[in-house]
Amino acid sequence: MDTDPAPPALPPGHLPPRPPYVGRLMLTGGLIVTALILIFTVGIDRGEDAADDGPPPPPPALPVPELKPPKGAVAPRVALAAPVDRPKASDEAALDEWSKKVAKTTQISHRTLAAYGRAEMWMRTEAPRCKISWGTIAGIGRVESAHGHFAGAEVGPDGRVTKPIIGPQLNGAPGVKAIKDTDHGSLDGDTEWDRAVGPLQFLPVTWGKWAVRASGDGKPADPQNVDDASLTAARYLCSTGGDLTTPDGWWNAVLVYNQSVPYAQDVYSGAQAYADASLRP
Repeated sequence: MDTDPAPPALPPGHLPPRPPYVGRLMLTGGLIVTALILIFTVGIDRGEDAADDGPPPPPPALPVPELKPPKGAVAPRVALAAPVDRPKASDEAALDEWSKKVAKTTQISHRTLAAYGRAEMWMRTEAPRCKISWGTIAGIGRVESAHGHFAGAEVGPDGRVTKPIIGPQLNGAPGVKAIKDTDHGSLDGDTEWDRAVGPLQFLPVTWGKWAVRASGDGKPADPQNVDDASLTAARYLCSTGGDLTTPDGWWNAVLVYNQSVPYAQDVYSGAQAYADASLRP
């Protein structure tokens, strides 16, 4: 495990390392972790009228070729850009149209894609040098929780997963780092050991430093909400200060999220596949 300190952050402060990559929180049966309030003008569809119907079933997963580029060798292709953010107008309609179009080729639900795309849009203003693409966030979402569809969970119309996604205890078991409780169980329900939480699997201490409320409604950011989690992930990735369209910038950012080359290769595979799919005629 890489124990070097994290690069400079947007707010000053040291970023704690995440647990080593020992598997993905997906279909293996073992729930192993791969581990401001902002007024944002992109509209968030709360879907109140559709809430009674429940979320639609997840689409079939896009086949993702397993790619293993050497560390720092190449950055994934930039996916089809999310809409332009207009600071003084709502972009809900444009984002909805974009996400439904991209959903057809990537087989990610359009509600989840809207969250990923919104994060890209927000970071163009917050950290323009970062140049993060939603495809990288999607690559992480695929590895961490199959885009919020782990163990029967789904992303609801309001962006919240239908049941909490919580990782196993980080209790020092074989292949798992020991991290004593840091949040008094407020996020993960565990007062003895920490657990990663939400569709993008944040450690409580990391969430506490970087959390963003996407709606700007004054409520606390929620790691189980894909809008909040996606914006927080983008902010965390961009904290390295690099250009994520370059090999060095991309690898440095993803290895801050999880300090494992196999993890980064898995994220790269997804990001590349989603970019390719989104750019098909």
